[in-house]
Amino acid sequence: MATTTASIDVPASPDRIWQLIGGFDSLPDWLPYIPTSELSEGGRVRSLRDEDGGVIIERLEAFDNTARTYTYSILQAPFPVTGYLSTLTVHTVPGQDTARVEWSGTFTPTGVSDEDAIALFHGIYTDGLTALHRTLTPEAA
Repeated sequence: MATTTASIDVPASPDRIWQLIGGFDSLPDWLPYIPTSELSEGGRVRSLRDEDGGVIIERLEAFDNTARTYTYSILQAPFPVTGYLSTLTVHTVPGQDTARVEWSGTFTPTGVSDEDAIALFHGIYTDGLTALHRTLTPEAA
């Protein structure tokens, strides 16, 4: 099992960030490489399309609005991993008007090295969090 985590500090309140990213169907609102998302199974499964038309299907495994976190698994995707479980969390940064957004995942690489799979997802998380920062602070872009 491999794991990776990326985080970014965003000059916005945790509640404002969570309002944008906390919906399981909200990726197209802040993640440019996922332009469409459709919910099914009562909102617990999302079907995503990437910019190239690839399909990623994910299941919501846990959701905690108060703690501003959710965990999801991948049911179908063109990634070289199995057992994928990821968590997106918005943390309060004490004493600052900033929040820390953390995106982490665990997975078992298949057909690639742990290092290659970690690099793939770390890149996805880092690029995604950078896009989130740009969405919330367009004046800083």
